[in-house]
This record gives sequence, structure tokens and C-alpha cells, in this order.
Amino acid sequence: MAIEIVPEWMINLDNEDISFIKKFILASGSLKEIANQYGVTYPTVRLRLDKLIQKIQISEDSANEPYIALIKRLAVNDKVDFEAAKILINEYKKMKKEDV
Repeated sequence: MAIEIVPEWMINLDNEDISFIKKFILASGSLKEIANQYGVTYPTVRLRLDKLIQKIQISEDSANEPYIALIKRLAVNDKVDFEAAKILINEYKKMKKEDV
């Protein structure tokens, strides 16, 4: 696929995410089948899918608020804990309101 036609949300995914999506599609969306392929439990696969969904949603939001999208991305990737992410986002929003 040419880089010009790759959707923005897909650019921010890593190779493991792309591989997961491919397996998910080939398994017709069966999380049970994906769990068998990876040798993990269904809840583990469900959590992985939920994180992938969050990454895609964050990517969709990044055009409006790139800083907030960055903080959310860091939290989803376990680089920042969720409590710290919430604090950073709330402080950023307060600063933006003061600038208005």
C-alpha cells in the first residue's frame, strides 16, 4: 500500500498492532480464535483489542488536540499511568481556558 493512501489512524500503529488486525480479520473477528493463535486467554485478547481501539480513537482525535492525543497515547502504551495522564490533560485544559 502506498504511503500516500495509508489512513492517518493506521500510521500511528506499530507492527504488532498491524499483525493483530490482520489475524483478527483472517479469523473473521473471532476473539476466541485469536486467543488460540496467540496461546492466551480470551480476556487477554479482549484487552489487546480494547487498547487497539483506544489507539485508533486517539489518532482520530489528534488533529483537534495533538497534546491531549499524545498524553492519551502515552497512557495507552503504559508510558504514563492513567492518573498522571488525567492530571496532565486537566491542567492543559485549564491553561487553555485561561488563554481564552
